[in-house]
Amino acid sequence: MREVAGYLPGMDPREVQWRSLHFRRDGESLEVCVPELTETQIEALSTHIRRHARDYLSTLSVVQIVSIIDRAVAKLLDRSHPLRIRAERLLPLVTGYDAETIRLGLTGYLKTFRQPQLKRFLAEDFADPQMLDDFQPRPKGGFARAYGPPLLLHIWAGNIPGLPLWSLIGGLLVKAGTLGKLPGSEPLMAGWFAQLLAEVDPKLGECLAVAWWKGGETATENAWLRQADTVLAYGSNPTLAAIRQRLPVTTRFLPHGHKISFGLVSRSALDSRKGPDLARRAAFDVMRYDQAGCYSPQMLFVERGGTLSPEEFAARVAHALSALERKYPRGALTLAEQNAVAAWRSAEEMRALSGDRTLFGDPADGWAVVYAHQAEPLSPSALARTVKIVPVDSLDEVTGLIAPQRRFLQTAGVAASPEELFTIAWRLGQAGVTRIAALGAMTSPEAGWHHDGRFSLLDLVTFTEIDGAADAASEEYAAYAD
Repeated sequence: MREVAGYLPGMDPREVQWRSLHFRRDGESLEVCVPELTETQIEALSTHIRRHARDYLSTLSVVQIVSIIDRAVAKLLDRSHPLRIRAERLLPLVTGYDAETIRLGLTGYLKTFRQPQLKRFLAEDFADPQMLDDFQPRPKGGFARAYGPPLLLHIWAGNIPGLPLWSLIGGLLVKAGTLGKLPGSEPLMAGWFAQLLAEVDPKLGECLAVAWWKGGETATENAWLRQADTVLAYGSNPTLAAIRQRLPVTTRFLPHGHKISFGLVSRSALDSRKGPDLARRAAFDVMRYDQAGCYSPQMLFVERGGTLSPEEFAARVAHALSALERKYPRGALTLAEQNAVAAWRSAEEMRALSGDRTLFGDPADGWAVVYAHQAEPLSPSALARTVKIVPVDSLDEVTGLIAPQRRFLQTAGVAASPEELFTIAWRLGQAGVTRIAALGAMTSPEAGWHHDGRFSLLDLVTFTEIDGAADAASEEYAAYAD
């Protein structure tokens, strides 16, 4: 099979150089052709996007943009639509994830971008979203209007299918001309969505483009970086540091690097009625996309003193992961991922021999649970459905155990009573955690969530303010002035 990826408005595909990316799974192979542009083509495409974003996208109201996006998303939610059929057919082959995981994951994810949810995106970041359309009065006096960047460059990661849609849609909501770099590990969804937007509104389709370049090709990447007013990038911390060094000092840079997330279980959640269901929900968070998301838990801290002991809870999580594997098999691992899991498991087995560990699951299983007999600091797992469960005498201990990872903390899944929740959240926030979620929902951020504690939309814009004094002074020059 062969698929052409990307989206290049105003360009003749015959004049573009295409590189083939090859994917293979279960005896099936797929060739994905991605566009590689010359510096001249990069400049021409950037000029095209800037001009059309200025002349058309900037004239649309936010309500109109939301409606266009909603109509495009509705097409992808329709399982009879040709692009949705292709997505369900090809994404398992490209990503290695199970077909049912892709099907359910896409539906849940795409619902985040329907019209009501997009309004939440806007309301979370703007007290008055009409600031994106016109000057609006400010409480301090005067007026202000928000402007997205003329050209926003997205450098996407492909660890989660469809992940680029989050920032692509965010850029459109603030009326930014958009350029996106396809991730080599999932180069399909962003281009497909751009095509759908162009199908719904051809003029809007002239305001965004999706291309590709090989990571590490500095000359090509620099050509793209020179065009952008704002760069939003996902990737490893060394990759993001390298991009930052090459950016012009006047270019705004919004990086999203590697993070680590974890769970906390209060003794109040560990009775014989609630505990088993909670273990299934925790296992679901570990299973979903094989912990490839930054919001996936890699360790669970479980408080002693409940009806279920932490070790019994660990056994139930292991049982739930085993059941989930039968329904949602783990995705194919690369050689590096296989080696990482093997090394992690070997180290834990060695410690199990000394008696301070219990290891659940066989090497042939697509998951592994380690129960540590004593409290220990937060540390990364090997991903691919590997999780460590650690007992604590009190959840008060957890802030000290996560402190070494402060710079990398993101989501904490919490199972606790209402009285406990806000005390725990206050302490976790001081420790650097930026999102508190329910176990079972860690991998499904709400529409409008503040990724890594920052704004999805507000960080993209600049404000132009009319001082109150300027407004008052203008009255002197009005035709009706005395």
